[in-house]
Amino acid sequence: MKDHNITQAADFNTSDLKLKGFKVYEVGSDCAVIPTYNRRDFYKIGINTGQNLIHYADRGIETDGTILFFGNPHIPYSWEILSPDFHGFACVFTEEFLKVNDRSESLHECPLFKISGTPIFNLSAEQKVFITSLFQKMIEEQETDYVFKDDLIRNYINVIIHESMKMQPSENFFKHKNASSRITSLFLDLLERQFPIETKDTPLTLKTPQDYAQSLAVHVNHLNRSVKEITGKPTTAHITERIISEAKALLHHTDWSIADIGYSLGFEYPSYFNNYFKRLTGTIPKSLRM
Repeated sequence: MKDHNITQAADFNTSDLKLKGFKVYEVGSDCAVIPTYNRRDFYKIGINTGQNLIHYADRGIETDGTILFFGNPHIPYSWEILSPDFHGFACVFTEEFLKVNDRSESLHECPLFKISGTPIFNLSAEQKVFITSLFQKMIEEQETDYVFKDDLIRNYINVIIHESMKMQPSENFFKHKNASSRITSLFLDLLERQFPIETKDTPLTLKTPQDYAQSLAVHVNHLNRSVKEITGKPTTAHITERIISEAKALLHHTDWSIADIGYSLGFEYPSYFNNYFKRLTGTIPKSLRM
């Protein structure tokens, strides 16, 4: 069974999550509902017992037992469940939810969420009981009317983070053969995560090599050199090809207006989209609708 960013949970309300900036839920092979919510804007902490193959940035790890996982929305990851029975808990949250003031440390600085950090920890039986109890407390608190419950939940999350930072990280990672291969893999995975476009109301935000370099915390020149070295094509070519491919799919398979399609792909004005599409394909978007 393959689950990108493992999202089993009942009653997973996207609008609720965006409003509150936090959601905690139980996961397991017996869950009846598997929502399709795409958590690109949210950090994740999850505990899971079972056999898994987790791909995180340029690394991968096979697990058999109980693990604690930290997911960063800026770093591509996917999760394959290898065992028929699995169980655990997960919470997703925004950085704004966790930060109580401007002096709070950014999650980007936390070793657990850095690109070069280690996001997966093997838990002992004792650690499993303790961490699980924190998730259960968050689930209970999430349903109360206690006026300071957000503060309490933040405390539980911070306890998990600090307990994890005291643990020895897993050393079963495998890596790409060199730095160029690593950064190229990160870029291509992040590029693919921007698609498919699911709503015409939220425009594509990563459109240039500079945008991707910033998201991956590398210099744009390093990104461009790496991508060209490994793939033989410049970064811009990969971005352009993927945008055009998505544009064609939207033109063929949706009833969105051409203006809406252009907007969803990051073009402020329909004329910009028309000119871009024609320059790269030799035809105008409207021709695909005839």
